[in-house]
Amino acid sequence: MPNPDTPSRTDYAAAVESLADRVLGALRGAGDPAVVASQVDEAPDPKVALAAVRVLGPDVFAPALLAGAPFGPGDARAVAESLRIFPPAPNATPEAAWRDWTTVRLLARYGGGSPGDTPTDTPEDTLGVREPAPPGGAGSSWRELSLSMAQLSPLALPNVDGPVHEAALDRLCDLSRGAARAMLRRDYPTAARLARWLACALHRGARPDLDTAALVRHLELHCGGGGRTALDTAVARGLLDRTQPQRPGGPTA
Repeated sequence: MPNPDTPSRTDYAAAVESLADRVLGALRGAGDPAVVASQVDEAPDPKVALAAVRVLGPDVFAPALLAGAPFGPGDARAVAESLRIFPPAPNATPEAAWRDWTTVRLLARYGGGSPGDTPTDTPEDTLGVREPAPPGGAGSSWRELSLSMAQLSPLALPNVDGPVHEAALDRLCDLSRGAARAMLRRDYPTAARLARWLACALHRGARPDLDTAALVRHLELHCGGGGRTALDTAVARGLLDRTQPQRPGGPTA
C-alpha cells in the first residue's frame, strides 16, 4: 500500500503551480518579493517546494530579469538547496541540461555562487552540468524543433544568451510555424512557450513571421487558468513591452 505521507504527483503539480503564481505576482509587482524563499518556508513539505523550484528553473529569476525585482540571499539559498537535494542528472535530456545549466549560471550571477560554495565560470562544466549541444540541428524538422524549444522556454528571458538563443534566431520561421500550429490546435501552453521565443527574438531586433503581439494578446484573453501558462504569457508580454511594436503584416525588409 502507498505511504499516505509520501507526496503524490498531484502534490508536486500543485507546488509547481503555486510557485508559478508567486513568480507571476512578483513579475507584476504584487505579493512577497522573496518568492523562492517564501515558497519553501511556508510549504507544508519543503522538499516538495524545492522540487517545484527545480521544475521552474530559470523562471524563478524572471522577476529580477524583467522587472528588476530583488533576488535576495534567502532566494539564492533556496535555489542552491534545490540543486543540492535534486542534483542535475548526468543522463538528462539536452533540454533539461540546458535548463539546469542556465539556473546555475543565474544563481551565480545573483550572488548565490554555486551549490557547495564552489563557484565557477568554467563554461565546460558547472555543478557537473556540461554544456550540451544547441537544439535544432540541420536534420531536425520544424515540429521537432518547436517541441524542443517549447521545453526550453524558461531560457527565453532578457540578458540570458547562448547557443539556444542563436538556434532560435536561426530558425525563427520554424518557431513561428510551430506557434501557429499550437494556436490552431488550441494548445495554449505550447503556444505560450513558443511566444516567449518569438518575443525574445523581437527584443533582439529580429522579425518573426508571426504577429507576435497579436499572438500574446490572444493568449492573454483565451489561455485560461494555470500558473505556468500565465507565467509564460506574462514573460512574453514583458519582452514585448521592451521592444518596438511589430508592424502589421509580419516582418519587414
